[in-house]
Amino acid sequence: MSIWFAEPSVAAINAFSKNTLAEHLGIEITAVGDDFLTATMPVDQRTVQPYGLLHGGASVVLAETLGSIAAILCVNSEEKMCVGLEINANHVRAARSGYVTGTTRPIHIGGSTQIWQTQIHDEKERLVCISRLTIAVLDRKDK
Repeated sequence: MSIWFAEPSVAAINAFSKNTLAEHLGIEITAVGDDFLTATMPVDQRTVQPYGLLHGGASVVLAETLGSIAAILCVNSEEKMCVGLEINANHVRAARSGYVTGTTRPIHIGGSTQIWQTQIHDEKERLVCISRLTIAVLDRKDK
């Protein structure tokens, strides 16, 4: 059974991310499951720190992008909006090239808060980062 308010498509989600930080960093949604979203992000000049390693902040951007998109897909976006309250990340392993892949799954989907956990892996499927994002679900004021 799907957790989504309406069935999302990969193409529609990626189109929603046009002209955003996610597009600038090359983040692309690649899969939508019944209870998860997956995206890739390149490890390149946009996402590395001066030592040539994946920047921890880029990993956090990937995790917040995935969790925020997933959160909004769980509510009626005409009535509600979802914004980040808190995010933490543990950087487990360095990535130097290629792509990383993040997958987010819910820990809690409530009426006023949601919690999403994202695991980011390198191309050898080794854990690079694990992150937890808390989301506030708010009434839209522009309606």
